[in-house]
Amino acid sequence: MTSGVIFDIKKFAIHDGPGIRTTVFFKGCPLACWWCHNPEGLTIAEQHIHHPERCIGCGECVQHCPQNAIELSDKGCLWDNESCIRCKTCVQTCPSEAHEFIGQTVTAGEVVDKIKKDIVFYDESRGGVTFSGGEPLMQVEFLLELLDACVQLDIHRTVDTTGYADAELLLSVAARTDLFLYDLKHLDAEKHRNYTGVSNKKILDNLKLIAQHGAKVNIRIPIIPGFNADDENINHTGEFISSLSGVRDVSLLPYHNAAKSKYSRLGVHCFPSEIQIPSKKEVHDIAERLEGFDLQVKIGG
Repeated sequence: MTSGVIFDIKKFAIHDGPGIRTTVFFKGCPLACWWCHNPEGLTIAEQHIHHPERCIGCGECVQHCPQNAIELSDKGCLWDNESCIRCKTCVQTCPSEAHEFIGQTVTAGEVVDKIKKDIVFYDESRGGVTFSGGEPLMQVEFLLELLDACVQLDIHRTVDTTGYADAELLLSVAARTDLFLYDLKHLDAEKHRNYTGVSNKKILDNLKLIAQHGAKVNIRIPIIPGFNADDENINHTGEFISSLSGVRDVSLLPYHNAAKSKYSRLGVHCFPSEIQIPSKKEVHDIAERLEGFDLQVKIGG
């Protein structure tokens, strides 16, 4: 049975597709978007998180760490990522639960067992399971096994994706998927690369491909002032989406900085000062502009 790395399973999710859903968050992503709200999903590796607000300064983790990877300071515990061997002794010995590791290796069967427990809620609400991340297509064998199991159980299947993958793999996933939540961040390749780390060519080509194959797609656009909220890009985006066969549903996702504390706990750099939160008027104006391309637009997931 195939194994994969996830960082969360969220039950009773209502913003990741139709009805009540279970959302499985895969670890690892080929993009590095400045505004990412799930930084714990960027790398496939297990990550240490320290919660300084919980730390009582007892020094138990320092005393018991076999690698001497932790030291106590006036700012709490300082953790050496390179020395750490992920033995989780700090988690086991900390009396205030100030240490945590994000990411776990699980089999497809273990995940399916958790999904099956909520079938009654899926049936009543016309919901199902959503595979999100990170990027599920980075662990495609694991994803395909999960999708096949859900096909056998007649559970509605949604894949939330950046679309950054080999076309052949994406078509294999599409054959087993009822709905794609497909991220579309910018139509300009250079700007896309500057803010996400990769070109958008593969993403756009793959979107055209699955649309041509009749996949049901909901386009999700993060609204980032200074990056993609200008009239020129919105017009190009509207033109592009309206040219896709059978694709008319668009969700606008206004940027928020609720994930800022995650970056701090992970010790990962984020860009809060360079990114602004869009006003309600900006978002509504963008929605109206896209509706002018005969698109069905809603604000939020």
